[in-house]
Amino acid sequence: MNKSDTLQILEKVQAGVISPHDALLKLCTEPFEDLEYAKLDHHRELRQGVPEVIYGAGKTPEQITGIATAMLDKGQKSILITRLSEATAQAVQQSVQLQYHRLARIGIIGEIPEPNGIGTIVVATGGTSDMPVAEEAALTAEVLGNSVTRLYDVGVAGLHRLLSRLNDIMDAQVVISIAGMEGALTSVIGGLVDCPVIGVPTSIGYGASFNGVAALLSMLNSCASGVSVVNIDNGFGAGYLASIINHQRT
Repeated sequence: MNKSDTLQILEKVQAGVISPHDALLKLCTEPFEDLEYAKLDHHRELRQGVPEVIYGAGKTPEQITGIATAMLDKGQKSILITRLSEATAQAVQQSVQLQYHRLARIGIIGEIPEPNGIGTIVVATGGTSDMPVAEEAALTAEVLGNSVTRLYDVGVAGLHRLLSRLNDIMDAQVVISIAGMEGALTSVIGGLVDCPVIGVPTSIGYGASFNGVAALLSMLNSCASGVSVVNIDNGFGAGYLASIINHQRT
């Protein structure tokens, strides 16, 4: 149940179409659904504006299919499944119509909605090797109703590549900056734009990068204001946060 559904119920109460008691039953019935192996929070969209997302790693195809089917039965139009392996996706596709994005390890059930955010989210990467995390962020943002511009391989080793797309980053409502190695891209972008910048350190790099810890610390210690940082390789978290920012209206 989303906010629009709830508003319709309240309007029917106001119009005398349904009684307050019947409305209460509709609002209170099954705030979560117990599938034994999962408890689906069907009221999450009502509380937070975004329905539950399925984390695919560690779940069997049968579990994912069961969860997705329950969501569809409750009227959820778009379902996002993150960290989904190709083998599991192929098994799920036997029962549910699912689009699989191999690079991002994301499955999408239903249509990606038309963008309804304030502006554009820019997803920028330091290198091509950061693209799997970037695509996870970009697809997450798109499923949540955002327009996304992708700027890949614009890292500080060739700063002119980023500066050639200065108009795109200056026009953004939010920038997601994704980089491994030393993670310097986030500080550079943070010093150029007047919008929030979300840094995503990746586990890309040689030995002393410590699987993304070096980039994480670099981003956390950025001297540029307006920079926040999510966990290593957490493209989903960055896309989700960017969507919340892009839907804040005054």
